[in-house]
Amino acid sequence: MVRYYNDSCSYALPAKRLTSAWLKSVAEQEGYTLGDVTYIFCSAERLLEMNRQFLGHDYFTDVITFDYSDRKGERVVAGDIFIDVETVADNARIYGATKLHEMRRVVVHGLLHLCGQKDKTPRTERQMHRKEDKYLAQLSAELEK
Repeated sequence: MVRYYNDSCSYALPAKRLTSAWLKSVAEQEGYTLGDVTYIFCSAERLLEMNRQFLGHDYFTDVITFDYSDRKGERVVAGDIFIDVETVADNARIYGATKLHEMRRVVVHGLLHLCGQKDKTPRTERQMHRKEDKYLAQLSAELEK
């Protein structure tokens, strides 16, 4: 089950039901069952504070994923995905994307982390981007129906 919450911001992701069905499909295509996944949309300051506290990083980021998945046994992905809506909006401007498109990219990015996809090396980062593009294209096709 996918849940959406706000913490220190008022962001509302559109088409939540369709997004949740898409995320379930993404998890299945990655070989997993979608368990309890919670998205928490928050401010840049809130995510910066979490980045410092939990990861020891002193910089802004668009997403932090806390992974509670059981990828070996039941193959169920679960976790909390915190998204900084301000940094997502900034990145959308930088990359020439709409805010919504960039938000959906970050939403699927967090889920792909729960599915075990890494992005710390140039090779794994390219893999992550290819998967994001593939799943975003699937969502776009669904939205056009």
